[in-house]
Amino acid sequence: MTAYSARWWHLLDDGRIQCDLCPRDCRLHAGQRGACFVRAREGDGMVLTTWGRSSGFCVDPIEKKPLNHFYPGSAVLSFGTAGCNLACKFCQNWDISKSREMDTLADQASPEQLAAAARRLGCQSVAFTYNDPVVFAEYAMDIAACCREQSIKTVAVSAGYIHDVPRREFFSWMDAANIDLKAFTDQFYFKLCGGHLEPVLDTLRYLHHETEVWLEITTLLIPGQNDSDQELGLLCDWVMTTLGPEVPLHFTAFHPDYKMTALAPTSAATLARARRIGLAAGLHYVYTGNVHDAEGGTTRCPACGSVAIERDWYAILAYHLDETGGCEHCGTLLAGCYQRFQGGFGRKRIPVRLAGP
Repeated sequence: MTAYSARWWHLLDDGRIQCDLCPRDCRLHAGQRGACFVRAREGDGMVLTTWGRSSGFCVDPIEKKPLNHFYPGSAVLSFGTAGCNLACKFCQNWDISKSREMDTLADQASPEQLAAAARRLGCQSVAFTYNDPVVFAEYAMDIAACCREQSIKTVAVSAGYIHDVPRREFFSWMDAANIDLKAFTDQFYFKLCGGHLEPVLDTLRYLHHETEVWLEITTLLIPGQNDSDQELGLLCDWVMTTLGPEVPLHFTAFHPDYKMTALAPTSAATLARARRIGLAAGLHYVYTGNVHDAEGGTTRCPACGSVAIERDWYAILAYHLDETGGCEHCGTLLAGCYQRFQGGFGRKRIPVRLAGP
C-alpha cells in the first residue's frame, strides 16, 4: 500500500488524531481510517493511502464534467482514486467512491507523468473526478503544480465538503470547479448523504467571491427527494442572490443505483421544469444533463438571446463566439473562459493507460 504523509490533522489530548480536512472531523485511534477510508492513522501521524494510484484514466470532452463555459470543446484528462467523505445513498460512481479494495487501484502515475500525459494526449486540462478530490487533496495539489509547469489547467469535480483552511489551499491550485449541490435542505444532506448543507454553501460562496476559479454547479434531481418546485425555487433564488446570474447551473438526471434502486429515473419533463424555474429566477445559464435535450444543452447569449453554442449532449454542433467569448451577433461577452474554437472534441470517451512510475 502506498502511503504519503497527509496534511490537516492534529493530536488530541486523549491520544487520538483528528483529521481537519472536512466537517466529518474523524477522530482516529491507532490503525484506524477515516470515514473516507483513504486517510489513515499511522503511528502518531496521518497518511493518504491513495497517493499516486488511480481507478483509471480517460480522455473526455470538458462538457462531461460538466463544464460548459470552460474552454468549450476541449479535451480533458479525467481520473479519480478511491474513497469519499460523504455517504450518498444514490451515488452514481459508488464502485469507485465507496471502494474498500485498494488493490483495484491498478493504474499508477506520478504527478510529473500525469501532467506530461495530458500534454501528450492533447488535453487542455486535467480533471480530478469520479470520486471526490477533497479526499486525495495532497495528490491533486501535487499534480496541479506539475500541470502549471506544463501550462495545463486543472479542474476539481467535487461536493465541496471541506473545511476552510484546506479549502483555501486546495482551490488555490484549481482553475475551474464543478461543485455538486446535492439538494437545498439539510435534511436531505443528513439522511441521504451523511453530511450537512452549510459547508457546501460556504464553499460556493468562497469560490465565487474570493477566488478566480471558474465555477459551475450541478444538482442531480432525484424523483420525490429534491425536485419539488419549492425546493428548486429556493435553490435557484439562492444561486441568483448569493452568487449572481452568470454562474452556470446544471440539472442532471438520476438513474437508479447503489442503495436507491427502487426509484424511477428522472424524467425529461422534470429536468425541463427545473430549467424553467432557474431561468425564471434570473439565471442566465441553466442546463439539463444526462439526457438528449438540444435546448437544455444550448448556451444562449443573455443579451440578444441568440444561440452562442449549440450542443447535442456533449457534441458541439454550432459555435458563435469569438476567442474572447464575445457573441458574434451582438458582441456581448459571455461569462467563462474561452479561446479560438477549432472544432470540439466531441462525445467520444477514450480510456487510456499510463505507464507506472
